[in-house]
Amino acid sequence: MQSTMTSRELVKRTLLFRGADRLPYDLPDPYGTDFYSIEMDPSPDSRPASGTDEWGAVWANIGEMQLGQVREVPLKSWDDFASLRVPDIRDERRWRNVAGMRHRAGDRFILAKGISLYERIHFLRGMDATWIDIHESPGELRRLISLLLDMNLYAVERFAGEGADGYLIPDDWGLQDALMISPGAWREIWKPFYERLFGAVHENGMFMFLHSCGYIVDILDDLISIGLDAIHMDQQENMGLELLGTRFGGRLTFFSPVDIQKTMVTGSIDEIRAYCRAMARFLGRPRGGFIPRWYTDPAGAGHRPEALAAMCDEFLTLSRAHHPVIEA
Repeated sequence: MQSTMTSRELVKRTLLFRGADRLPYDLPDPYGTDFYSIEMDPSPDSRPASGTDEWGAVWANIGEMQLGQVREVPLKSWDDFASLRVPDIRDERRWRNVAGMRHRAGDRFILAKGISLYERIHFLRGMDATWIDIHESPGELRRLISLLLDMNLYAVERFAGEGADGYLIPDDWGLQDALMISPGAWREIWKPFYERLFGAVHENGMFMFLHSCGYIVDILDDLISIGLDAIHMDQQENMGLELLGTRFGGRLTFFSPVDIQKTMVTGSIDEIRAYCRAMARFLGRPRGGFIPRWYTDPAGAGHRPEALAAMCDEFLTLSRAHHPVIEA
């Protein structure tokens, strides 16, 4: 069935659980996308494969993946905080590509990318030091998170002013089977900052997206309670589709590909197609809650071309076969 809704309307109605006449999706060419993704250029949250970023963190490539890894952090001691190179979020050169994006996006849903509130900290301090700071330097840690929040609040207003529909920040919080830090520490330190950011996003008429992988079951209720609209989740098998759907389905939207570490790597073509169907069954609801997507570095993640093709084809089949309950 040919959709009578624009891409923008499809995504919004899915996020609001009001029913869309097909599943929206974000897939590579030639399969198509309902999204127009954009970020500042350069972004203060840039993660180069190699070289030094604006904050002074030194990155090195980690093999075939497009991603880099921080090899030298700039904030080795809190005594150095006053001399930290903080990118100027108000530099108009960052925003040149954002101007006019609504026209370029056409009827697609504009998803703007902001700045992480956790990952950027361990890019600056190092992972071990960040975990120690939770207990030994919580005041300094909050001061740095507050700085990142302020940068995001400015970005939210700029993107909203140019017509963005959604705002995404990336923060991987999970290990394979547990949260990286205790849920209590997360609630005490980070949750209030997320709540302020989510509130600002909604006040500016946008939807809040969070990318977070790993085992994050312990904080999903909290994230939903403070206004998360969509979880950009590349892994599900370490938590289980049935558990995710039972506990959280119908309360937020899953914006996800087939699990990038397991089925997409080791599964047969039939298993990949079956997993797509299971995602729609467990994560989605008749009025919304599931938006299929792809992982944008398939070669780096070890995804075979035929596996990617099978996933995209099955997601399109599911989109066409979607039987929504439409709400006026």
